[in-house]
Amino acid sequence: MNNKTFKMPAEKDHAQCSSHMMAVQDAMDILSGKWKILIIGSLSFGKKRFMELLRDVNGIGAKMLSKELKDLEENDLVKRAVHDTKPVTVEYELTDYGATLQEVIGAIAYWGAEHRKRIFNK
Repeated sequence: MNNKTFKMPAEKDHAQCSSHMMAVQDAMDILSGKWKILIIGSLSFGKKRFMELLRDVNGIGAKMLSKELKDLEENDLVKRAVHDTKPVTVEYELTDYGATLQEVIGAIAYWGAEHRKRIFNK
């Protein structure tokens, strides 16, 4: 990972542990739930319309996708662009700030692929 990675201390330090746990909690509060990381992962591949996201994120309903996109917009991770076309076109994309999560989500995807191999090759 890059130089912005949270470094784990060599020795036990209560203050560093507390700071680390607060940072993890903050990240979990923003990315919690079943869908947000999947939505961000899909948008990592570029702009998407609502129906494209609905197809990409297997199992999510339209109402839940709408809610999650709104939450991601409120946290400045996703931006919504309304284009004046007939019919109106709405596209979603990661903000520059949201794009900072691509490395994290890439690491999760890598770990998930390795875990799948490990479990299914037993």
